[in-house]
Amino acid sequence: MPVDRKLIIPLGDLVNHEGNMFELTNAVIHRAAQISAAGSDSLEKNKGKIVSTALEEIISKNVEYEYQ
Repeated sequence: MPVDRKLIIPLGDLVNHEGNMFELTNAVIHRAAQISAAGSDSLEKNKGKIVSTALEEIISKNVEYEYQ
C-alpha cells in the first residue's frame, strides 16, 4: 500500500529559485526567528516545524523580504 507523504519543504521550488541563495537563507533565518517569537498560521499545517514554515512562506512569496 503506497504511503502519501507530502514534503514539508518545497524542494522543487527551492531548486528552481532564481534569486540569491545567501539572501534567501538570511530571509528564512529572520522569518524563523519571527515565527518562533510570534507564531504563524502556517505552523500547524507544517507540524510545528518553524524553519520549514519560514522557508515555505518565503519561497511561496506569502512573506516578502528585502535584503539590505
